[in-house]
Amino acid sequence: MPYNVRIVSTYPPRRCGIATFSKNLANALSHFTSEVGHIRVAAIDNGNGPYNIPVDLVIDQYNPQSWADMAESIIKRAQEGSNPTVVLLQHEYGLDPDKDGNDARGTHYIEMAKTFTAAKLTTVVYLHTVLDDPDEHQKAVVQDLAKVCDGVIVTTESAIDILESDTYHIEHSKLKHIDHGIRMHNPSHYDRLEIKNEFGLERQFLATTLGLLSPDKGLEYGIRGFGRFLEESCTPEQRKSILYLIAGECHPDFVRADGGEPHKRFQASLEVALEQAKVRWCRVKDLRGANLEDYDVVFLDTYLDEGMLLRMYGATNVMVLPYLNMQQISSGVLADTLGSGRVAIATKFRYARELIYSNKQCPEGLVMGRYVRGILVDSMEPSVEQIAGGLDYLVFNKQRRLFMEKQAHQRGYQMSWNNTAWALLQYIDFLREEHEIVTGRGITFSREKPSKYEHIRRASSDE
Repeated sequence: MPYNVRIVSTYPPRRCGIATFSKNLANALSHFTSEVGHIRVAAIDNGNGPYNIPVDLVIDQYNPQSWADMAESIIKRAQEGSNPTVVLLQHEYGLDPDKDGNDARGTHYIEMAKTFTAAKLTTVVYLHTVLDDPDEHQKAVVQDLAKVCDGVIVTTESAIDILESDTYHIEHSKLKHIDHGIRMHNPSHYDRLEIKNEFGLERQFLATTLGLLSPDKGLEYGIRGFGRFLEESCTPEQRKSILYLIAGECHPDFVRADGGEPHKRFQASLEVALEQAKVRWCRVKDLRGANLEDYDVVFLDTYLDEGMLLRMYGATNVMVLPYLNMQQISSGVLADTLGSGRVAIATKFRYARELIYSNKQCPEGLVMGRYVRGILVDSMEPSVEQIAGGLDYLVFNKQRRLFMEKQAHQRGYQMSWNNTAWALLQYIDFLREEHEIVTGRGITFSREKPSKYEHIRRASSDE
């Protein structure tokens, strides 16, 4: 019997990475018509609608009663259907305010999960943030979600290590790693030169940073690193053929926050970095018609829809990701970069270490990824020189760069959304079978004498 899938998450048109993640997951699940009945979404909303199918319920993010009402509505709709319902909670602290409206301090996901499990709905939570050093509230939220949900999914293997550690003490049996999906797993469908011709970039080596912009993206370090590379490595003539394209608008929630003051400070910090980098720059809404040879850095200040985003991946020669949050366990941009067969220069945030360096211990300084599928750099000030060094290596070693692209694509190909969705369905099967296992057929023993063999097992696990 197929499952009906209920996703609780932000969802387009809300401009949010988790919204995009949920949309791609829903699309991928819809291909498995034998395993999946219908897919519906309860969208966590903050004035972002209107919504279309698969959204059929809307949660007012800052209204506690709305969360409770929607949980009851989800149960009611599940009971009306003949197929069993599986609930997928997409958890992010920032989407969960407390009853007084304080961001990231709520427990709405926990209360929802308790309601669903009490109604015997299989409930799985995706953790999109796992912190090495959580405060008491953050720690309690993750522990409680693990306790009340049937399963916990993370997109990095290293997040499982954190969750099993003394910080959280979550049982391994509750945890599952499933890759973040990627949208483009056949770069040949997007010919680089053809796309560059479309936007007047045919003569440009293109370094890019894509996605919603915010202070934690570290753009000022990327700009300064790019400027240093131009100054130290390139002749004036070569500079005309090398462009850093920063494409995407600022996150709408960030623009509105605190009357727009943080956004103004962010824009001012970028202007300082541009001046320090000694680069020529401009801001445009459309690349077509702009005389790009006159500039070193171009801001494409517009929201990148799905088609435009995929074309930008296709046009890219090097993705620059100078992110500042080293605990970040997920990045759709990095996942799609590898899936597109493109090379990334990224700071050593957790997800980058996993995809580019296979979770090995990273030394300080510029590091070539395992199997040479990307370059890792330290964060903040040290990244400036290291980004410049990474660009110097990639720009002037074309054959090596193309080899790195093949290595990146080999890893990215494993992460197609169809593979991710299939892994999720298998995991759901496993969780449901656990519920149905009959345990009364054999004798259950309780230990009454201490084990003499504990040291053997401990030594084995240490190895």
